This record gives sequence, C-alpha cells and structure tokens, in this order.
Amino acid sequence: MRGFRLFRPPALIHKALVAIVFIANGAAGAQSITMASTTSTEQSGLFGHLLPEFKKASGIDLKVVALGTGQALDMARRGDADVLFVHDQAAEEKFVAEGWGVKRYPVMYNDFILIGPKGDPAGTRGKDIVQALQKLAASNGSFVSRGDKSGTHAAELRYWKLAGADAAKGSGYKECGCGMGPALNIAASSNAYVLADRGTWLNFKNRADLAVLVEGDTKLFNQYGVMVVNPAKHPHVKSQEAQKFVDWVVSPAGQQVIANYRIGGEPLFFPNAEK
Repeated sequence: MRGFRLFRPPALIHKALVAIVFIANGAAGAQSITMASTTSTEQSGLFGHLLPEFKKASGIDLKVVALGTGQALDMARRGDADVLFVHDQAAEEKFVAEGWGVKRYPVMYNDFILIGPKGDPAGTRGKDIVQALQKLAASNGSFVSRGDKSGTHAAELRYWKLAGADAAKGSGYKECGCGMGPALNIAASSNAYVLADRGTWLNFKNRADLAVLVEGDTKLFNQYGVMVVNPAKHPHVKSQEAQKFVDWVVSPAGQQVIANYRIGGEPLFFPNAEK
C-alpha cells in the first residue's frame, strides 16, 4: 500500500505563513504596562482623560490598578506593577532609597480638604486643619477614616498627630478600610466628616448634605509622584515602556493634558513636574 501524501497547494501554504507572521508581529507590537496608583487619581476621572492621550502618543496600553498608596507600593515591591503614580512623598522616597524604584519624579499636586455636614456641628469651619481635628476629637464628632494605608490616610494620621489626638480621636472616629469614593459615600449617608482630596470631591456626585469646611491650610498640600519599578529587583518589569510613560507625563505635552482636566471649569490637579 502506497503512503498517502497530503497535498497543500503552494498558494495556501503562502497564505498560512503570512497569517502566522502577521499574528506574531501583532503580538510583538501590542505593548502594555501595569500601573499601581491611587483611588484618588482613578476616581477623580483623571486617568480616563490622561491615558487615551498617552496611548495616542506612544501606542502603549496602560492598565491601572487603583489602590491606596501603601498597597500600591507593596504591589510594586512584589513586582506586580511596572510604574507607580502615588501621593505619599515620604513613603515614595523611602521606596526609592531601598532600591525598589529607579527615580521619583514630581508630577502634579492638588490639596486635601475636610468635608462635613453643612451645619458643621463640631464647629470645624475655617483654614486650620489641626484646630478642626481638635474640635472633632473633643466633641466626639462622626469621622470616616479611609484606614487603608493610602496617601490620604497617611496625611490624615499626620494631622491627627499634630492635633495631639493621634491616640484619642473621639468615639465618633471610624475606619472603613476603603477608597476615597466609598469613604465619601459613607460620610454622605451618615452625615459625618471625612478628609478627602479635592479631585475626588469635585468628581463626587452623591454629596447629600456635605460641604467643604476646611481648606487653604498649607499643611493640606497634596503632591503626587511617579516612579518606574526597578528592574534590578524584578527583571520582568517593562522598565523601558514604563519610562516612556514617566517621560511623557512630566513632559510639556503630558503636563498640559493634566492642566486641561477640569470639572465645571475648575482644575482638579496642577502640573508641577518642572518645579
């Protein structure tokens, strides 16, 4: 019995090879990186405005995992992110000093604000965040803390310490272990006070009886930084693509995109990469 030979017309073979090469090239050309960032940058709507512009400029897809800053830094330490976009400068500088990040770049800022019931039962209204927290502690006012090791939570704890109430915040103090949006929702539903970043507040729709009570204190300055995860710690990190994002977001083009993001005509973030 003669062996059976499968006949493949040369034209079909050529088409199959072309398809294989096309698919391989497409897979190689599809670049994507993972960014660990804060809930405030994500829930403020900034990334929905910023990342499509980066994709246009670079062709790189950027997947955001929104966490508290502390969790984002831990994620990067595990090698599960390529780049960080966070807001706790002391923790960021420690991250770089320990070799987990290549270099920290300032990128933008806004400010923290104390939100609370419009009637302000604790009498916190003004420009002094330390005095406001002292009044909250003394009156056992209802206060929702993120309690999630985020940049906002770290800032809040610093303010409580300055107020001399870091160990005695009053019986109304509760931790939610949640992001900025959920914390604001809890405050709105329970008529409580909460420390928030201005960006998330401006994008927050479910305000109920809440209002801005304390703002303008220089202590409430909120700086954001961006860093590439160190490939010396995690060789699989896509450091070249991550650096392209860093270079773009601190460039005049990226800084202008940040400046252009507004809600109701009001800017949410102020670029300051060159300062």
